[in-house]
Amino acid sequence: MFAVVLTGVVAGGTTAHADGRPLLYFNHAYGVLDRETADAIEDSAYLREFADFQVRTTTGADGQTWTGRYLMGRETYVELFGVGDLAGPDGTLGAAGLGVSAERAGDLARAVDRLPSFGVAEPVLFQQTRDFGDGVPVPWFDAVFTDTRYDAFGAWGMEYRPEYFADPRGDTEPASGPGDVGRERYLSDAYAGHLMRDVTSVRLGVTAADLADTVPLLRAGGFSVRTLPGGGVVADDGMTRVRLDPVPREDAGLRHIGFALDRSVAERHVERIGNSALVVGPGAGASWTFTGGAE
Repeated sequence: MFAVVLTGVVAGGTTAHADGRPLLYFNHAYGVLDRETADAIEDSAYLREFADFQVRTTTGADGQTWTGRYLMGRETYVELFGVGDLAGPDGTLGAAGLGVSAERAGDLARAVDRLPSFGVAEPVLFQQTRDFGDGVPVPWFDAVFTDTRYDAFGAWGMEYRPEYFADPRGDTEPASGPGDVGRERYLSDAYAGHLMRDVTSVRLGVTAADLADTVPLLRAGGFSVRTLPGGGVVADDGMTRVRLDPVPREDAGLRHIGFALDRSVAERHVERIGNSALVVGPGAGASWTFTGGAE
């Protein structure tokens, strides 16, 4: 999804926050779903009630474009595609990605400085831009990959740029204090008119190689990372839990999303959307399971 633009070495500190807070937090995850499910999501009236739901086309670096289906929360969101919506291998069934982002200016640099201690000798730095339609790219966020090679899943660290926050077309919020480059500032408050508040968990099947490339970024970002029997991992930033299970490429993909709701609901509701089921309530949580589908 990202054109890689190599930048200079990012300067910054070498340790996480003294109070134990992560340097990077779950920002969003994306997955490429079977066409039936992707089309059903795009056409779903229920999702437009459940969440701040958007279908939009974005133009990034080097004129790359992608059209996604978005469920936007207070601080976190989900980005969903159908087969063929992204170019090349990124648009194949089961491809997925994970973005983890800084809340404070300079925290991405600190995480990058920590990567060599977790086995990443040469992090790949790049800057993503956004074109709002006038042909003039606006710096959007700085980012880092641990490797440019991947089977079906890629994770990146990111930090939103001040130029993006300064552009009124970004529809972002004022800073809550010095150095605020956080997720809540980036996202609008439109979530408040819907049930979905935030993403509390995601589960994905990834290849062993992709898993090995991802764990150093999560550790450098200050996630609590626990290895599971069978080789999978659970990584937690204090609000969102990410589970990555090692699987063959043909079994890779987005499997589950958990949500916190903005209010409690009394009754359980099951909404079937293509080859997926969104279960809402009872209580203040929801669970969306994807069962896949042949192309």
